[in-house]
Amino acid sequence: MKVILFDLGGVLVHFDGVAAVAALSEGRLTSEASRRFWMTSPAVGAFEIGSLAPLEFARRASLELGLALSPAAFLGHFETWDRGPMPGALELLDELRPRVRLACLTNNNEIHWRQLRDEFRLSRHFERCYVSYELRQRKPDAAIFEHVVADLAVAPSEILFLDDNPECVAAGERAGLVCRLVRGVDESRRACLEALVSP
Repeated sequence: MKVILFDLGGVLVHFDGVAAVAALSEGRLTSEASRRFWMTSPAVGAFEIGSLAPLEFARRASLELGLALSPAAFLGHFETWDRGPMPGALELLDELRPRVRLACLTNNNEIHWRQLRDEFRLSRHFERCYVSYELRQRKPDAAIFEHVVADLAVAPSEILFLDDNPECVAAGERAGLVCRLVRGVDESRRACLEALVSP
C-alpha cells in the first residue's frame, strides 16, 4: 500500500450522532435505523455537500425524524456530537506516517469539520483531507472516489480505505481500492498493519 485513506467518524473520531438520534427518537429508531438515517437522509446529504445552511439542515432533519424540536434546539444537540479523535487515534497516525502516505475521506459538514480542523487540529496529521462539503460530493457516490484516486496519483489498488459503513466500503471496492470495514482505532490498527506487512 502506498496510501492509507481513513474515514473519520466511527474510525478515528468519536461521532455520537447515531446513538443520539436513536435516543432523540425515543425508541422509534434502532441503532441501525439511525445509522441508515445518516447515510440516506436528504437533509444530511445536502448539508454534507454544502447545499444547506445549518439552521435549514436542522429544520429539515427534525422534520424527517419527526422530532418536536426547533431548528435551534436540534442544532444545539448536533454541534456536540462530534467529540474529536478517539483515544489512540493520533498515536496511530504518528506511527504510520513514516511508513505510508496518509489521507482522510470524510462525509462531513461545515460545523463538525471546523471543530476537527481548528479545535482538534486533526487535518495536520494527513497529507490530504477530502471533505464532502468542500468537494460537494459524498460517499458512497463513485465520483468522490474517482476524485481521490486522481488527486493522489496512485493506482486504486495501492490505496487501503478504512470505513465503518458497509455502503462506503462497497463503493470503494467498486472503485478498485483495497477496503476494510473497521470500527474504532484497534480495528483500524490491525487492518493497517496487516496491509503494510502483506507481500
